Amino acid sequence: MFHVKHFDVIVVGAGHAGLEAAAVVARLGRTAALVTLSRNDLGTLSCNPAVGGIGKGHLVREVDAFDGLIGRLGDAAAIQYRLLNRSKGPAVQGPRVQTDRALYRAAATAAVEGLAGVALIEGEAARLCTTGGRVSGLELSDGTALTAGAVVLATGTFLGGTIHIGEWKRPAGRWEGEASNPLAQQLREMGIVTGRLKTGTPPRLDGRTIDWDALGVQPGDDRPVFLSMLTQQLANRQIACGISATNERTHEIIRANIHRSAMYGGHIEGVGPRYCPSIEDKVTRFADKASHQVFMEPEGLDDHSVYPNGISTSLPAEVQQDYVRTLAGCAQVEILRPGYAVEYDYVDPRKLGRDLQLSVMPGLFLAGQINGTTGYEEAAAQGLVAGINAAATAAGTEPLILGRDEAYIGVMIDDLVTRGVTEPYRMFTSRAEYRLTLRADNADQRLTPKAQAIGCVSPDRWRAFGEKHDALQERIDKLKRRHVTAADLEANGLPPPGRSAWSVLAAPDGRAILTRLGVTAAEGADPTTDQAQIEALYEPYLIRQRREIERLRGDAGTPLGDAGFDHIPGLSNELREKLTRLRPRTVAEAERIEGMTPAALALLVLHARDARSA
Repeated sequence: MFHVKHFDVIVVGAGHAGLEAAAVVARLGRTAALVTLSRNDLGTLSCNPAVGGIGKGHLVREVDAFDGLIGRLGDAAAIQYRLLNRSKGPAVQGPRVQTDRALYRAAATAAVEGLAGVALIEGEAARLCTTGGRVSGLELSDGTALTAGAVVLATGTFLGGTIHIGEWKRPAGRWEGEASNPLAQQLREMGIVTGRLKTGTPPRLDGRTIDWDALGVQPGDDRPVFLSMLTQQLANRQIACGISATNERTHEIIRANIHRSAMYGGHIEGVGPRYCPSIEDKVTRFADKASHQVFMEPEGLDDHSVYPNGISTSLPAEVQQDYVRTLAGCAQVEILRPGYAVEYDYVDPRKLGRDLQLSVMPGLFLAGQINGTTGYEEAAAQGLVAGINAAATAAGTEPLILGRDEAYIGVMIDDLVTRGVTEPYRMFTSRAEYRLTLRADNADQRLTPKAQAIGCVSPDRWRAFGEKHDALQERIDKLKRRHVTAADLEANGLPPPGRSAWSVLAAPDGRAILTRLGVTAAEGADPTTDQAQIEALYEPYLIRQRREIERLRGDAGTPLGDAGFDHIPGLSNELREKLTRLRPRTVAEAERIEGMTPAALALLVLHARDARSA
């Protein structure tokens, strides 16, 4: 039977991108259809059972600042917390959680079912409908027609997906899910799909057959750093992960069978992520390494399945069984499910605007792996932006565009739409020029006011944000007013003259000194002072960086002219080569070149000014 239903926005795919897109449409007071092959797909962690990390944790915090889901879902399912890069500065620290897959899925399902205005529709997206050169809806394989003001495609690895194990393959987006082929075919015929990428996953091991006593131990943090600013306490029992490693025997087995790998046997055309190589890649590309670490990550508190992080593969199942039994603690291990590679269609993200709308098809927004990215966190961040802007298109309001100086989300989208991808894109802190400003700890301070301004923040979150913001400002003001005498400073190893507690807080051991003087509580005992300490530490750098941002904004339109770049002193050879090859016309275009630094941009501005005055 043929049915027609109308929504403001249709979201195709219920992975991390789709969940965030549908949820933010609902928070904006609009209606959304969330189309998925199965409601069991809600909140499925297709690859590793972890959320966050370096760069990725920043994205999670930024989505959370917009009242998004991924941070709260991660905390609801967390069974281990670790703050990565803890020994380094706060700007590059990344919160990460190990999750219970079943708990994550349950939390995601409950979240979606609690969203007023979101209709969960089980079915296969078969064809986009267009009217007057723009997208106007979606037809399902059973003939149901859905109409909308905008459509978000968040298809993950399902669009034309094929999974590979050795020479064996079948159409699928992951082990349990079928591929989305009719929609993939339509997009190819429309000239929208532009290539293939691939990712991979390791075999799942039976934890009951692992000798855990033979493994190293990776415990969680004693003081957990939550993903969401709304989380106040642990939700679950916490566990440790195990650490194993490959050895020369492991590598011998892989080398002897490398020709049977789907990737190395020529069965896959897609390019895989360089920063998450398969075990075949590791053994081939790093032939001088005798061992590679493998982290044994339990997939749940009541789940025997273990995710061996570090050995993703597309070798035949029997070869996988042979090599995993050479790992420390795994002599008798059994595989519950073999590892595999998945190849899928993607769209060149340079076809998108910064609102994630496809330039050749108004009303169609893309989010997640369809744009050439990898990772739950990258997908969630794109889903948030695509959902906001799809709702804006349906309502005829202005889009949300985040700049590189405002958010890691802005860095990622700018990278994608200006540079494209040659491999699955992954977020790193090194991609952000202004990472001292774009810290995970201040994501809410940076972005929640923006989220409130467009109307996608709940009253509870806005109230919690206001209380935190006011408490932080009050603490900073008190520290700035509190004078520490020269005698107290000398007694604690700091030179006179006397100064404010705020400036002392930024000094080495300043927090400990203020604690001894009774001005502050010890580090970790007072979150508000912990945050103030970070602000004090970075204040002089942030002032300098804000000036730099404003200056570069003013210089963005400066033309660079036709002169060559070889004679500009101070530029690295790498940047000279890229500038010569890409020929940016303005400073703004040069800024988007991968590896470009603020210092190099300053040299280009001086060069352009000198050329004009000559």
